[in-house]
Amino acid sequence: MFSHLLVPVDGTGLSWRGVLASLELAKKLEARVTGFVVMPPTPVSAMNVNPSGFKQEVQAHQTRTEAHAQEILADFAAEAAKAGVPFDGRTERTDSIDGAIAEAVQKYGCDLIVMATQGRGGFGEMLFGSHTKNVMARCTTPLLVLR
Repeated sequence: MFSHLLVPVDGTGLSWRGVLASLELAKKLEARVTGFVVMPPTPVSAMNVNPSGFKQEVQAHQTRTEAHAQEILADFAAEAAKAGVPFDGRTERTDSIDGAIAEAVQKYGCDLIVMATQGRGGFGEMLFGSHTKNVMARCTTPLLVLR
């Protein structure tokens, strides 16, 4: 059925539900899992720093976000090892979370995306958007949504 799950995570409790559910499903399907973290680019506020401080601010931001992503993936890898599920962790630095997820499916050969969603409703989606809905609109790969 499904042999390779892509699981986008951001380190929140909500995304951790996706981690646990994806590992349980992967174990039953004898599938492998790719954990995927999208790291944000340098914020606009860093652009307002004087030229000598800009390079340092960019480097500090990249160091922080990379460390955060690696910590998330290390925790995910530890859970996968406990569950006996083959795991690979990947990262991408971009401001297009939805696009990065859609591209990762193709890039890593995944056949199912597992995502947790906040389920904000119409008004919340209007204000904050919905990565889940945007991913659904961008790719044809099946998507398992956890609420």
